[in-house]
Amino acid sequence: MDLKVENGCIKEDNGLGWGKSLPVQSVQEIVTNGYQSVPERYIQEIKDRPSSISSESLQASLQIPIIDFSLLAKGDEHETRKLDLACKEWGFFQIRNHGVQVKILQTMKAAMAAFFELPLMEKKKYAMGANDLEGYGQAYVVSKEQKLDWCDLVALKTLPLEQRNLNFWPLNLPGFKEAVEEYSIEVQKVAEEINANLSILMGMERDGLKRYQGELKQLMRMNYYPPCSSPDLVFGVSPHSDGGSLTVLLQDDDVIGLQIKHKGEWIPVKPIPNALVVNISDAIEIMSNGVYKSIEHRAITNEKKARISAAAFAHVDDELEIGPLDSMVDDPHRPPMYKKIKYIDYIRQVLARKMDGKDHTDLVKIQT
Repeated sequence: MDLKVENGCIKEDNGLGWGKSLPVQSVQEIVTNGYQSVPERYIQEIKDRPSSISSESLQASLQIPIIDFSLLAKGDEHETRKLDLACKEWGFFQIRNHGVQVKILQTMKAAMAAFFELPLMEKKKYAMGANDLEGYGQAYVVSKEQKLDWCDLVALKTLPLEQRNLNFWPLNLPGFKEAVEEYSIEVQKVAEEINANLSILMGMERDGLKRYQGELKQLMRMNYYPPCSSPDLVFGVSPHSDGGSLTVLLQDDDVIGLQIKHKGEWIPVKPIPNALVVNISDAIEIMSNGVYKSIEHRAITNEKKARISAAAFAHVDDELEIGPLDSMVDDPHRPPMYKKIKYIDYIRQVLARKMDGKDHTDLVKIQT
């Protein structure tokens, strides 16, 4: 893949990748320049605005499941049942005692903050390529008319090592590469252990999913949500589900931003210091034949404080054909509910559309 630099921005000469996103102005730049009101393209339609969330009493009574990862890794039956229930009913859970050192988490957060504190022209050196979604910018921008999210991001292919494109990495930023490398390796171990437990729950040996999927790859999306003067009008990230296998999220410990849709209500995910948030993504929903749910979620903003997060997307090889696993199909009681599709074809369909709930999973559902 050939790359060239134009106007301080990296551009890709050829190669399709997973898709592309149209370039738009940095939200951080809008805020820094002292905007008078939220630009029209960021103001959501009235019916879509995040102001209509669950009642305070419901929010207080509900929180996503919390799993002790250290017990799960030892085969504890109680924690395994909790994982099974969390994946069936919630699609999200938080994990404690996950083995990733607090120092590694803190260093990762500091590295993200340092990147987004760089001058705009410096960040633009790592702008997304013309035909790819790796680099600095915004994702899912597919038209000049759509509503935009109040968020800047940098997305990097982190694992396996040979798939990294260091043209998109700010190598001159002290400690950034080392922090992301160390965190990505540790969080991948977490994803692999959860995958092994899901294999057992889906009626296979511990290495069942690994043998089917191969080694999981990883894309890291680092998000920056600037404060917004009218947080009830905008989304940090629009409602969507993730297209990969599993997502492991490092949240901001001090600011609530993530919300998930549970039984028709939007429930905030309250940060637990040094915990990680895990969610089932579309590929696992498809492979589990709908038993495990890839849940719609979104991010909101606030007036006073910026928020950062890092989502590590564990995904299968582009050429793998995904579909319901034999162990999850039981004709006539539970026939296949999803078509088989090559992963690259599925993810391109996902990324070619504006984020809009779970519309993209309908593309592979078998209509009955």
